[in-house]
Amino acid sequence: MTKIAIYYASLTGNNEEVAEFLATEFARYGLKAPLTNLESVTVDDLAALDLAIIVPYTYGEGDLPEEGIDLFNDLEAIKLPHLIFGVAGSGDTCYGATFCQAVNRFNARLASTGAIQGSRPVCIDLRIEHQDCVALKGFVADLIQTLKEADTGEKAPHFN
Repeated sequence: MTKIAIYYASLTGNNEEVAEFLATEFARYGLKAPLTNLESVTVDDLAALDLAIIVPYTYGEGDLPEEGIDLFNDLEAIKLPHLIFGVAGSGDTCYGATFCQAVNRFNARLASTGAIQGSRPVCIDLRIEHQDCVALKGFVADLIQTLKEADTGEKAPHFN
């Protein structure tokens, strides 16, 4: 059975909404993707999964969410070549160049572990709107396709 988890951090509720949308979308494919707060996640949790989705917020001027700093730092010293991952989250474009920087930083850190990037990151401006629903549905479809390719031994795509 495929093991999937969605780990999120949310100050305003926007990222919790993103995580819930993703869980609902996985359920449409018949897959369970339980939600867990990012602060309780360890690298051992990630190592036990087939697919991990991280949904972080960006704090201040591009800072990681406090709930995810330990995990982010611990990822520097581990290899997860079996893990497929995706990163999505909301931010505020008023912050300019630091908009959703935590999404991009988590994406890069997970890639540095040798994990397989199953989809391009999705960055949402504040709350989910129609175009974001489309992007998140595509995100889930890409992740599921990457899982299928990993199961069949086909070459998985690499997103940059």
